[in-house]
Amino acid sequence: MLIRSLSACEEFIAGDNTILRELFHPDKQTIQLRYSLAHAIVKPGETSHLHSLATSEVYYILEGKGIMHIDDEQKEVIPGDAIYIPPHAKQCIHNHGDSDLIFICIVDPAWQKEDETVYP
Repeated sequence: MLIRSLSACEEFIAGDNTILRELFHPDKQTIQLRYSLAHAIVKPGETSHLHSLATSEVYYILEGKGIMHIDDEQKEVIPGDAIYIPPHAKQCIHNHGDSDLIFICIVDPAWQKEDETVYP
């Protein structure tokens, strides 16, 4: 049985400038998964960098509130919202609340650096 505690996962700043902890990634654990699973935080008033992935992604909002931008669309997101981000869509998320915006990221197939483009 494999159980990963969030507190045991190394925190780092991702390419899109979110605070990230990878819970599961098939390249980092001996597991058979197609996807990767990460925990992300955007601080109040901050916005992740505009970026796109060659793969699909889902955000699931746990805490806080924000504005999700996908291509030319934008919408407020709150806890309990799941957001599908299609492959190659330009995306970012802005925390317009006064507490951390915390969400889970699922990337399928699993996130790879070469699949991500961060825009200036």
